[in-house]
Amino acid sequence: MSENSDNYWKENVRLVLKLLAIWFIASFGMGILFVDWLNQFQFFGFPFGFWMAQQGAIYVFVVLIFVYVFKMNKLDKKFGVDEEEMMDEGSE
Repeated sequence: MSENSDNYWKENVRLVLKLLAIWFIASFGMGILFVDWLNQFQFFGFPFGFWMAQQGAIYVFVVLIFVYVFKMNKLDKKFGVDEEEMMDEGSE
């Protein structure tokens, strides 16, 4: 049981770190570090770097929330700790 739990948390932490890296690139990288280079492109009539700093990073964050929910539901089912499995065990 302990090895299964360790594997579950290792995959969970790996997923969170990947999603945080994407968010960091979208917010800090595209909105601050690479803003001057990105501003040479237009997006909805605005320089792309400016748009990413003001709106794009928020959209990326919201998408990452949905990705996290989807991936965690798959991970929970893979390791047998999803809500349906827990409800079935509780009723016995």
